[in-house]
Amino acid sequence: MRLVLLGPPGAGKGTQSGRLEEKYHIPQLSTGDMLRAAVAAATPVGLRAKAVMDKGGLVPDDVVVGIVADRIEAPDAKKGFILDGFPRTVAQAEALAKMLRAKGMDLDAVIELRVDDAALLARIAKRAADTLASGGTVRADDNPEAFKARLDAYHAQTTPVADFYAKRALLKTVDGMAPVDAVTLAIAETLEGSSRSVGTG
Repeated sequence: MRLVLLGPPGAGKGTQSGRLEEKYHIPQLSTGDMLRAAVAAATPVGLRAKAVMDKGGLVPDDVVVGIVADRIEAPDAKKGFILDGFPRTVAQAEALAKMLRAKGMDLDAVIELRVDDAALLARIAKRAADTLASGGTVRADDNPEAFKARLDAYHAQTTPVADFYAKRALLKTVDGMAPVDAVTLAIAETLEGSSRSVGTG
């Protein structure tokens, strides 16, 4: 089962990735974790990434795809993987598709957690207010203004990725505003449906 999980910040991708990992016994691959691991292991692509990061630059797409390419060759990814937070742009989605094709692989599905921006912002504002009321310090990413900027960036860069996969009949949309267990169930039903169609097709 090779999956991509899409959804804006706060949509619950981390929670659902963890549950998918447990159910299918496949690793959740976060680009941030993979980058850090490749840098620590001093792999050729990790060294390229380190050189860019040391200068404060953004790691180019070909380097990120190279790190994903190395990671999915690991024994724990033989049955599949869950990509969380990647691809973020259409260019990355195209590069990922090309790399997978070269390995004779394809994605089984792309799950998009659809959420309501206003509800997400209200949730973050409430969490920040509750933290302040209890005498705590509001995390930088729980600041409603900063969160709105992250949401806007997601819509500008990553929403077109959903269209890219929809055109390839890979996109499955799930209501991310439902309770956590209901979202898990909806994803499971969606994936069972897609695997049946793959098996019969």
